Amino acid sequence: MFGDLFEENFSFVSNNQCGKGKKSKSKDTEPPAPREFTKLSGIKNQGGTCYLNSLLQTLHFTPEFREALFSLGPEELGSLEDINKPDVKVRIIPLQLQRLFAQLLLLDQQAASTTDLTESFGWNSNEEMRQHDVQELNRILFSALETSLVGTSGHDLINRLYHGTVVNQIVCKECKNVSERQEDFLDLTVAVKDVSGLEEALWNMYVEEEYFENDNLYRCGTCNKLVEAAKTHLEDLEYMYELFSVIIHKGGCYGGHYHVYIKDVDALGNWQLQEEESKLMTEEKVQKDTENIKEMENPLTILKGIISEEESKQIPVDQLGQKLLEKKGMSWNKKYRKQYGPIRKYLQNHSQIFQLSPDDNKVSLKEMYDQLQFGSDCRGQVLQSPSQNSDVQWTSESLCTVLKDSTSGSHWFDLNDSKVQPIKEKDIEKQFQGKESAYMLFYRKSQLKRPSEAQANPRYRVPGHLLNEMDAANIELRKRRVDSDSADNNIDLRLHLGSHYKLYNGALHPSLSWKESVLDLTIDKRKTLGDLRQSIFQLLEFWEGDMILSTAKSLPAGLHVYQTLDGDEMTLGGTGLADGADVFVWNGKEVGGMEVLPGLDHEPVLLNVLRLAGYNEGGKGQHFIESQHVVPCNAELSTLWKALASPGGIILMNISGSDKEVENWKVIPEEDMKKTVRIVGLTDGSSILVLDSHDQSLVNVASGNLTAFMHDISWLQVKNFCQLEAEEKQVKITATVETVMSDIKIKAIQELRLGEELVDDSCLRPINGNGKLLSPVPEDYTVKEAELKMGSLLGLCHGKAPNSTQLFLYFVIGSDLQGTPEMEIVVEETASVRECLNLMLEKSGLPGENWHLRRLDWCYEAGEALSEEGARLRELNVCSGDTLVITEGKLPPKGFLKVPIWWYKPLIHFGQQESTQDQVNCMTCMMGALQVSPAGDSPAYVQSDIRLCYAGDVEISGEAFLEDLKIQAMTLPFFQELSVPSPEFLRAWTLESKRPGKLLRNNQQQLNEYKLGGRTEICIEPLQKEENLGPSDLLLRVQMGIPGERDYYHSVDLVWDTSKECTAWALRHKLAAHYSLPVEKIEIAKYFPEKFEWMTISSWTQQISKRKRKKKQESLQSAPFHLKDGDIIGVKNLLLEEGKDFSTVRDDIGKETQRQLAMEKKKSRQAQRLQNDVLSEGKVATKHRKPEVALSINVGIFR
Repeated sequence: MFGDLFEENFSFVSNNQCGKGKKSKSKDTEPPAPREFTKLSGIKNQGGTCYLNSLLQTLHFTPEFREALFSLGPEELGSLEDINKPDVKVRIIPLQLQRLFAQLLLLDQQAASTTDLTESFGWNSNEEMRQHDVQELNRILFSALETSLVGTSGHDLINRLYHGTVVNQIVCKECKNVSERQEDFLDLTVAVKDVSGLEEALWNMYVEEEYFENDNLYRCGTCNKLVEAAKTHLEDLEYMYELFSVIIHKGGCYGGHYHVYIKDVDALGNWQLQEEESKLMTEEKVQKDTENIKEMENPLTILKGIISEEESKQIPVDQLGQKLLEKKGMSWNKKYRKQYGPIRKYLQNHSQIFQLSPDDNKVSLKEMYDQLQFGSDCRGQVLQSPSQNSDVQWTSESLCTVLKDSTSGSHWFDLNDSKVQPIKEKDIEKQFQGKESAYMLFYRKSQLKRPSEAQANPRYRVPGHLLNEMDAANIELRKRRVDSDSADNNIDLRLHLGSHYKLYNGALHPSLSWKESVLDLTIDKRKTLGDLRQSIFQLLEFWEGDMILSTAKSLPAGLHVYQTLDGDEMTLGGTGLADGADVFVWNGKEVGGMEVLPGLDHEPVLLNVLRLAGYNEGGKGQHFIESQHVVPCNAELSTLWKALASPGGIILMNISGSDKEVENWKVIPEEDMKKTVRIVGLTDGSSILVLDSHDQSLVNVASGNLTAFMHDISWLQVKNFCQLEAEEKQVKITATVETVMSDIKIKAIQELRLGEELVDDSCLRPINGNGKLLSPVPEDYTVKEAELKMGSLLGLCHGKAPNSTQLFLYFVIGSDLQGTPEMEIVVEETASVRECLNLMLEKSGLPGENWHLRRLDWCYEAGEALSEEGARLRELNVCSGDTLVITEGKLPPKGFLKVPIWWYKPLIHFGQQESTQDQVNCMTCMMGALQVSPAGDSPAYVQSDIRLCYAGDVEISGEAFLEDLKIQAMTLPFFQELSVPSPEFLRAWTLESKRPGKLLRNNQQQLNEYKLGGRTEICIEPLQKEENLGPSDLLLRVQMGIPGERDYYHSVDLVWDTSKECTAWALRHKLAAHYSLPVEKIEIAKYFPEKFEWMTISSWTQQISKRKRKKKQESLQSAPFHLKDGDIIGVKNLLLEEGKDFSTVRDDIGKETQRQLAMEKKKSRQAQRLQNDVLSEGKVATKHRKPEVALSINVGIFR
């Protein structure tokens, strides 16, 4: 949903600077960090799973949910060890959830991983990088758990803990008939816009009475007419609920981050705030006193107190002002009228608290308000309410909540992915405003009490096999941390033995092999230099004389010795020795009888020395001979000049190396000859150019700059494609960036020893990496203009190269482009499309004029047609090297469409011609047959696919109507045999992926208005009766499930008018009426054929008044259902079967096929990713926002 805005890097990387020979620790070898002072574990973010982490932590800290899940043993869920056994049922999702909860409780690590859990969801790596809505995840996860736990003792876990019922009554004001309706819910959504707090939001949604009057009347079933009525709410048992989890969203609609505040009910964590408690307590006391004073002056509080003190709990409005004067010593008009208006108006404005009599003379407190208790202002969106008792009916009154300071001693924590920190309850109030705000609230019954043995006991009720697994994992973690600590302090040293080295060319080089001259030693850096010396003595069999240890460094010139290590009491870390350091072991004076000068001042420098070897034929380009020389960094340049240059010669230097620009070469002036190599900036890899006296014409003496084109010297390869029997097949040609291509061609012909006649009948064509000959290079281009790189391969071919006014084009014939060889042609850019086509037809030998040209699209298929045959190629942006496709068939005239027509007809089988009621009756008969047939013989009801037959093409004007298209289709020979009475008996669809796509519904609409593309295909479906669909009509394919079988009767068309409402509630009533079944005795689902999945259109929707429903429609045409014409709706008759599984055997086969294809694609992507990593090493990849996709969790079938 939010692309990559939420990526986090959780790889464990060592903080130590790794030297040579030491590899940094990977995520697999580095043990995870232990828990921090809170003693609670976070959850790693896989890239965009902060929403998932917040919900999982909430469920984990819900004791009733956690312990109910732990109560399910392996005998019911199976074992993860049997996951690959085909005959064993393993309920992977609850098992992985159990294991994750055990890790969060017992495993000593800073953050747990959800990789195994998300893999059990069927999510791939792309899914884990996407952000989704946490409320959507909550519903989908609960649904997945319900499906996973079918047939176990936990089958009703979600229903038992979270299911509730909203009960409403509508009372007719004429006959007093009471109509009662109840709706199930798992969570409640409240609208918070333009309300002062959670109290008002709940009141508006679930408490406030709604009146049906004026234009909004209610049809009474008893009176059988529209009457005035009032919607009220049943009173039932009252439960107090307390907040224990707040999922918070930070950011806007298109980006943000989730984290969660959770109350630690079982005191599992260590709650310590890093601040001065005394100062905070003082500030809180001052703030509380101030709030108490304000509360005492609040007129709402005062008036409620006065009315409550009355024995009758009501008081005349006129006496209320007098009572206020007696109690406060000040009248309403003096103290409150200016701010709140008259007292009677104030009472009316607070009608949710005060109840005025019909004549407005007396006032009392509403009884319901006495029972409601609300806390702080919340701007969250969702209330989650675990009921813990499925028998209790939730009325609107019982949706009350309390947000207050806890007296039980439980504390709150902020769990933000891997990070866990304690917070105070007052911090929660800050999350109900601004960009970071409460989004989803979870409540528990305040009457629920936890047993004393559960307090501060993370092992409470955890199954034994998980306790054993976590204990073993903790032992392994401790061992890994000990090993890691030891590895962190170990350093690898390379010991270079002086007796195995020689001094050569100013640097030390091994006289023997590297293995014999260098010893590797691993030692704890906390040990001393004396310990190191002792270890070396033990390592060597014999050492004569003093042993001096010096730091050394491998340079391009060789090994160089720097500082002597003194002080045997110093630790190795204190001496500066790091991992991978080089230590030279010697006598401190000489190596092989030659004195060694240590230190930075005597460091050897490796220089590249370039000399001109002679002139090339091009005049500008020169061949250079390169050699390497080692000089001390304190050597003077005069010494260097004497050793390298001849008398009268000069030296130029380039401190950037030999591959840089000409401007970097500078002549060393006479006054700098006394300076050292280091002072003038020459370092390893720097280059010097030695020019003799006769080469100094290449130097501008006045500026001291080199004028030769050193870098422009290049070479190209030319391969012979003209005469295969020639002696030379391929030659290398030296050139500069300014060399003209015609000169390169002449030189190549000479080097290949070909005839001079080829000069006028040949061209040079670049060859790509696949060996394909590209378009010829114009002969008047230079190497630079032809964009050729050094070492480019060219082919010498027959034929003249196109000039600047000509185009070199490839073309292929037909639709099978992969198997058709490409042909080539040169045409003028001013030629028309028709002229170009004629030349191609002539060259390919194709007869007739029934052909046209198309471009080649990016996926190597015939694309856009060149419909304007009189247009010039240049005007259509046809360029050299383009590929055109010769396609059979003439293009229709301008403004006309050539539309392929297909005949669309579902295959006919049992039940198609039966009425809806016959289907229901037939199902009843079949159920009886199934009861008397225990052998399990299934009736032959098989769902069949659609049938498409190609009928022909229709050429029609874009301004014609859809009716005209149907009439022309009826004239095709295929349709004439079917005797279709009129166009109204035909239904037209666009064809998408060989299936009906968009329904073309208006016969009097022009084809241009449908925006049909040049390659659109139409399928025509015959009807039994005339059809004229309106703009709001939705055409659905409805099919009733066959009782006792995983199959359906043949689908029937259902036209549904969605102009008033397109909600799940309306669709259920429409289908119930269609099948003459009670609305509560059907279940419906939408089929997604591309995924072989059914999505239940659930009845768990909250009751919303018509006034609120107008503001926010829960349309089925939006996410996640996206209902459209032609969608398949499955219907289950609950009178005949209890199962709510809509899937068929064919769906199982399709899913398995898709899974196998996905595995193959995943392996292919992994191989491609490995290859791309090698190719793109060092490059920074640009992140692109990922497209939004629907969230889903794949669950196996358990029955």
